Amino acid sequence: MITKAQIVQWLTTTAKVLAENKEYLTQLDSAIGDADHGINMDRGFKKVMEKLPTVEDKDIGNVLKTIGMTLISSVGGASGPLYGTFFMRSGMVVTSKEELSGDDLLQLLQAGVDGVVQRGRAQLGDKTMFDALSPAMDALRSGLENQDDVVTALETAVAAAEQGMKDTIPLQAKKGRASYLGERSIGHQDPGATSSYLILKALLDSVKA
Repeated sequence: MITKAQIVQWLTTTAKVLAENKEYLTQLDSAIGDADHGINMDRGFKKVMEKLPTVEDKDIGNVLKTIGMTLISSVGGASGPLYGTFFMRSGMVVTSKEELSGDDLLQLLQAGVDGVVQRGRAQLGDKTMFDALSPAMDALRSGLENQDDVVTALETAVAAAEQGMKDTIPLQAKKGRASYLGERSIGHQDPGATSSYLILKALLDSVKA
């Protein structure tokens, strides 16, 4: 089982990792976007860290929904609504839970990813965060169906997200600011796919800790 403490640790680790990678994400975004992805994500998760102590006594669903609302209200650009929706939808499917099974985790992440797709209308190959999230979900689901333990299934999912992130490099962007560049977007790694990978990696590290 995954405990509420591990979910809180996930959010704390994510904030730390995004702060450490702020310049890197912004550098990626400067090639094909507004050059603000790292700055926006770091700012959003600093707000999350301010908010987290006020909800740590609540259930997992409540914690995640509050985090989602915080991101929507504090992160600029497209990433605020997308990541905010991800965490809000995640929280909605685990309302009142104090710990999560592997299946709960799968439902939580899938609801988040479905929210991102509804909000951003992205498809696989559009060179967005979905290119990291989609293969990760497929890997997590098949791992759990094969009776892998949660950590093993998550390890496979994170590896798939990393590969999906790298696979955005040769793609031409079809969504967002990057799509305006047409063929000039080819050859650059997508910043949203990169932050999605970092967030999933933070989840794995928190569950393993």
